[in-house]
Amino acid sequence: MPLITISPIQPDDNPVIAHIVRSVLTDFGLNKPGTAFADTTLDHLSDIYQTPRSIYYVARIDKEIAGGAGIAPLEGGPVHICELQKMYLLPAFRGNGIARALIEKCLDFARTENYTHCYLETVSELQKAIKLYEYFGFKHLDSPQGNTGHFSCTNWMLKEL
Repeated sequence: MPLITISPIQPDDNPVIAHIVRSVLTDFGLNKPGTAFADTTLDHLSDIYQTPRSIYYVARIDKEIAGGAGIAPLEGGPVHICELQKMYLLPAFRGNGIARALIEKCLDFARTENYTHCYLETVSELQKAIKLYEYFGFKHLDSPQGNTGHFSCTNWMLKEL
């Protein structure tokens, strides 16, 4: 059985995580403005997630980076709402519980930071991800919250923590 580890992002992880995010979005035809693909911070996530009440976790399988996910305050939103951000896994590592483990770790962190709700944005093309978010109790919203800049995202979800 492979060894799965989840730990906070380190500077050496930045290029690998940036590549994973961009390649997954490209695979789904989402390599366009208004998605994480165009985020100027993507190449420096270890710096970005040093801000208070933020963290980005990297999942490794036998020391190989499989993907990651982060929590940060919702940009332009109330202080009690965080956002689940940049949740991406390479195709070879999907379907074996890594995404669930990452989400659980992120939500646990959010609770320790006294967030009361977790928000996320996604797109209809990522149906398996949407089903996973629903499994965790995220509810669909009719409109976006905050000011994330991800204008291409058309699915907005919120979970009470």
